Order: sequence, then C-alpha cells, then structure tokens
Amino acid sequence: MKPDVAIVGAGYVGMPLAQVFADAGRTVVLVDVDQHVVEGINRGESHIKDVRSGELEKLVDAGRVGATTDYDALKDADAILIALPTPLSSQREPDLSIVRSAAQEIAPRLRAGQLVVLESTTYPGTTRECLQPILESSGLKAGEDFHLAFSPERVDPGRTDWTTRNTPKLVGGLTPACTERAAELYRSAVETVVPLSSPEAAELTKLLENIFRAVNIALVNELAQLCERMDIDVWEIVEAAETKPFGFMSFKPGPGLGGHCIPIDPFYLTWKAREYDFYTEFIELAGKVNANMPYFCRSLVSQALNHGSQKSLKGSRVLVLGVSYKSDIDDVRESPAEKIIQLLQKAGAAVSYHDPHVAQFDGMRSVDYVPEDYDCVVIVTAHSAIDYEDLVERAQIVVDFRNATGRNGTDSAKVWKL
Repeated sequence: MKPDVAIVGAGYVGMPLAQVFADAGRTVVLVDVDQHVVEGINRGESHIKDVRSGELEKLVDAGRVGATTDYDALKDADAILIALPTPLSSQREPDLSIVRSAAQEIAPRLRAGQLVVLESTTYPGTTRECLQPILESSGLKAGEDFHLAFSPERVDPGRTDWTTRNTPKLVGGLTPACTERAAELYRSAVETVVPLSSPEAAELTKLLENIFRAVNIALVNELAQLCERMDIDVWEIVEAAETKPFGFMSFKPGPGLGGHCIPIDPFYLTWKAREYDFYTEFIELAGKVNANMPYFCRSLVSQALNHGSQKSLKGSRVLVLGVSYKSDIDDVRESPAEKIIQLLQKAGAAVSYHDPHVAQFDGMRSVDYVPEDYDCVVIVTAHSAIDYEDLVERAQIVVDFRNATGRNGTDSAKVWKL
C-alpha cells in the first residue's frame, strides 16, 4: 500500500495515532525496530490494550494499516510522525538518542513537500535545535522544502473518556505555513486542533502539563507523611477538600510516580533551564518528595508488621498487589512497584506479587491470589478486579497505599493506610 501517513514508533502513542488516522480514511504505515511487533500488527494483533486487536484487524484487512521495519516506507508518505521514547540517562539528563537515530534514518529518505512532526515529549528547542539540522542534512531546508512541526502526544493509557481522537491536539510549526500544514493533517483525524506560535511553545506546554501534576502530587505526598505523624487520615482530608466547588483540584497521594510522563518529563525542563542560568526549584523539590515515597512506604510496611503481628520485615512473606503504574492497565513503565519490591527484598522480606494485568515483572511472575498465605498484603496499584472488602477479611495485615479499602479499611485494625 502507498501510505498517506507514516508513524515511526508503534508504541503507546504510535498505535492509537495510527488507528485514529486509519479510522478517518487515511492509509498508515508504522515503522518499528521490533520485528515481533511488526509481524503482530500485520496479522491484526495489537500489543497495546488501547487498540483492540479486532479493530486493528479490520483496518489491516482493509489495507489502511500496515507495519514494517524498513524506513524506505517513509518515502511515499505525505507526512512522517515521530512517536518514540525520550527517556532520561542514568545521570537524569535527556536522552534523545532514539529520536536522533530515527531522524538520521529519515533524512536520506526525505523528499520535498513532506511534513515531519515530532510527537515525543522533550525540552523546548528540540525540534529546532536537534531535529531540524539532522533532517536538513538531506539538502532540503525546513520551512521551505519540507514542513516541520511539534505536536505533543497526550495519551493516558487505559482511558476511554479522553482519547487520541477527542483530546485537543497542540501544533507548533517552524513557520506559520508549517503550523497550518500540520494542523490540516490532524484536523482530518482528531476533533480539535490548537495552533501555537512555535515548536518551543508546544514543547513547553506539554512539559507544563506534566510538571503541574508532578508538583501537586508531591504536595499531597508530603502531606501524607505529615498526616502519618499527626495520626490524621490524609484521605479524609483530601476528600473533604474536594467538596469545595472552586479553587481546589484534587490530587491523591501514592507510593511514587509511574508512567513515562510525570517521573521523567519535568526533568527535561530542569536540564534545559540550566542553559539559561535558571534553577527550577519547584520541579527539583517535587522530584525529591516523590522519589522518597517508596522508602516511606517501606517504613509503613515495617511498622504494620511490627505492631500488627510482632514480626519484622526480615523473613516475612509479603504479597504486593498490583505492579502496573496505574489501575486496570498493563503498563509498568516507571512503576513505583519496582522500587518498593526491591526495598522490601533488601530488608529481607520474601516478596511475591499478584497482578491480573501483568504476567511477568522485573524477573518475577504473578502468583495466584491467595492473600491469607502472606504475613502482609501491600496494595501498590488498585485494580478494580480485586474485591477489597474480601481482601480485608482474608488477609492478616493489609498496607493500603491507594485507599482501595476505603471506609472498610479505615475501620479495620488489620489495615494500615498511607
């Protein structure tokens, strides 16, 4: 097939994007380095839960979606969208190596008239300072020979009310013509497009969205630690504040941050800000508070065992309930469960986990759900498939980091809550 749109990266962003464009009548090719993923897509099998295999199969059979590992497929497409991971290095600095590598593959295949859009979350200036020079090594000039823009992904895995189709799409082009060309493409598939003045404006807007969440989560996480010392139920406080119809937005405490966005993206701005002799203190402080939560949670488990059954962590059998980073999905990227399990094991606990959505995690396999077999059950992720009232009855001790046990947990001497 001759594609209208080529998407580089068949992951949590690329797959829903491909479906939306294909549903709108476009022909889409996904380019990915993973041969197994590519073969699955071409059989109509989705590895991303937000895209159902049955729906994908129909699009594949209709010739509107295909996948390949060959970058030559980009040559025929009118638009090339880059939807690749932008992780942090071990030194907590931006790692754009995956995006750079893809751009180096795109450049020799780029032709006049094409549109290139970066969707990967990154620091302000990436599109102009990093992507543009690589693409212009083709001999073509951005803004004149081809169009270049940034349009940040806003995917929230597992969500059904706000999807790729109906979540407003930000677009900032290198030139006004680039912005309009990109906006025109997205208008053909998504409901609302919001043009911005530049790629930098779009890049920073995406970071602001995630920084806002990181800072406010850190605020309630810090409050949770204070409430523990004051013997006040932080969940009661947050729920009470929610009753105010104005001037308050509710954020919930938890065992730490997960997903690709909130634990990582704010530090892209922290890194870039240093170039301007500016220090993003709110971001740094929020990162410090949130990164400490797994350690605080380990201490709560230790307290629960000590006071609830006169046992120490060392030698205790602990069941971690839920390892994905949010409820009812299989996404384990940056899940706080990894750090919590490591800390519990380091303290000498024999740790197992149960997750109906995640069969394997960090070298472990999900065990059968038999909470009464453990000295302590730790709720890290609150999946709706679990009956938490039944859990409280069956388990010896429950440490609830998500308020999954609700009022039942508040009233039970067996339950310790964050």
